Amino acid sequence: MVDRTQQRTAGEEDPQTLIGYYRQMALIRRFELTADQMYKRAKIGGYCHLNLGEEASVVGLMTALQPRDYLFTNYRDHGYALARGMSTGAVMAELFGKSTGVSKGRGGSMHMFDTETRMLGGYGIVGGQLPPATGAALALTYRSAPGPDAEVVMCQMGDGTTNIGAFHESLNLASVWNLPIVYVIINNGLGMATTVDAAAGEPELYKRGCSYRIPGERVDGNDVVAVRDAANRALERARHERQPFLLELMSSRLRGHSVVDPAQYRSREDVEEAQAADPVPAFRQQLVASGVLEESVARQIDNEAREEVEAAVAFADASPDPTPDQLFDYAYATPVANAPDTLPGQPVIGMP
Repeated sequence: MVDRTQQRTAGEEDPQTLIGYYRQMALIRRFELTADQMYKRAKIGGYCHLNLGEEASVVGLMTALQPRDYLFTNYRDHGYALARGMSTGAVMAELFGKSTGVSKGRGGSMHMFDTETRMLGGYGIVGGQLPPATGAALALTYRSAPGPDAEVVMCQMGDGTTNIGAFHESLNLASVWNLPIVYVIINNGLGMATTVDAAAGEPELYKRGCSYRIPGERVDGNDVVAVRDAANRALERARHERQPFLLELMSSRLRGHSVVDPAQYRSREDVEEAQAADPVPAFRQQLVASGVLEESVARQIDNEAREEVEAAVAFADASPDPTPDQLFDYAYATPVANAPDTLPGQPVIGMP
């Protein structure tokens, strides 16, 4: 077990790579701020959970994940969809419930799904992603041998998920079956409104893998390079040795649990500490101070992110809603005999 919460970006990094990380983080930040506004304007229905404050973790993880690998996340999934390669317009359209969305408007905020980028959800139920992610890792053991070209699974979750039964069941099976999967805990210190210390007998969550002989590591989730490197180590272990890993990223939640949560349970000191650790302006300042990024280029990147998100909103606004006759489309992956096709209000089959 390793704790790297104090590790900071070090060593030689390609400047254009670092600028690329900032570009992704800036886009996710602008997207989430706009999603917050769109929800409050009633353009987004249902629930809406944002990645605000987790941008470094999201980008670091998705940089390490290869295109051939599979991703399962919880309901805080917008940033992952963007970093995984889904178009900004299609992600925003999904939030708007439009037929041009990544899930054809069926999933909304919590259920991003795209087979091309191999992001298989977005799960609205706490811990709901762990069993299917573990099952996908089992399927991969039948498809290819361990090695540099092997596929692996990454399963992301929040800290509260570690108290769900599916967490322990999945980790146990992953260990018993030697599955190529990396479980990632985004620990923002709060399971909705309950602190980790108040809810977990072992608050250092990466240590929970010990019960199943799964190694773990805790890393500073505000350091995009540290997250990338830790994820690379875990993924390569899964890829070459077919061994699971438990990665815990320490991050901060800048807003409430969801858009409508005022977070009155947080102290002023806690909020100020989270704001001080905000990874987006911190990384921007770090790149400017080190000469990697000019201030004018940073402003240009921020403006481009704003313009891209504004275009995504316009695309979503102009996109059509799903129509009633499409209600049963995509209910099954392949045709099923006697599948329902009667719309509400229509007479029951066989009745006059």
